[in-house]
Amino acid sequence: MDAAVTVNHLVVDRGRHRVLHDLSFQIPPGQVTGLLGPSGSGKSTLMRALVGVQVVRSGEVTVLGRPAGSAALRSRVGYVTQSPSVYADLTVRENARFFAALYGVGAAAADRAVADVGLADAAGQLVRDLSGGQMGRVSLACALLGRPEVLVLDEPTVGLDPVLRVELWEQFHALADRGTTLLVSSHVMDEAGRCDRLLLLREGRLLSDSTPAELRARTGTDDLEEAFLRVVREQQAEVAA
Repeated sequence: MDAAVTVNHLVVDRGRHRVLHDLSFQIPPGQVTGLLGPSGSGKSTLMRALVGVQVVRSGEVTVLGRPAGSAALRSRVGYVTQSPSVYADLTVRENARFFAALYGVGAAAADRAVADVGLADAAGQLVRDLSGGQMGRVSLACALLGRPEVLVLDEPTVGLDPVLRVELWEQFHALADRGTTLLVSSHVMDEAGRCDRLLLLREGRLLSDSTPAELRARTGTDDLEEAFLRVVREQQAEVAA
């Protein structure tokens, strides 16, 4: 498969406001692709379109060779939203084991998933007593139990300390090494360098689709935040011309 995800001329409106403007790109399989951009740039809307839960005005989104949202993709695509999607009145362990039972993978796999996201010490705590960052990691652990071929993560490192952020990125790359395709959104530019490929989004427009090395070469700077700013200035100059 040449691409795990293909987007062609995607347009999304919210009321009279255009959220995504004619986006086209591909996401290669078995890599970590970063979706970078400031808050309000359309990242979450794009991710919803990729998993088939967003109404679109026009365009096509194909995932693993099928239209996004197809019934055949439900067991092949994982989606972790910014809002925790687990049960607050269950413990971390109980949540993981519940989802493990749904996926038919057993309690041992659930306990490994909890440990993989750094929550082994909190396994007996009720989810409602956890911090926001910890809740997000419970959702991630439960999503990993499904062994998805494509994993879409909406700002999974928000609110985490630097050590945990590094550990999660290591986990993402370990998953990619085993063949999983990951799309990870962030508004923190220092995470861009951890990605195999970058999609830079601003005001619903795709400004760049490249590797970090290609972006640095194109903009003439090793600082990826400065590179993003230079791409923005290029786009503004083109609009003004």
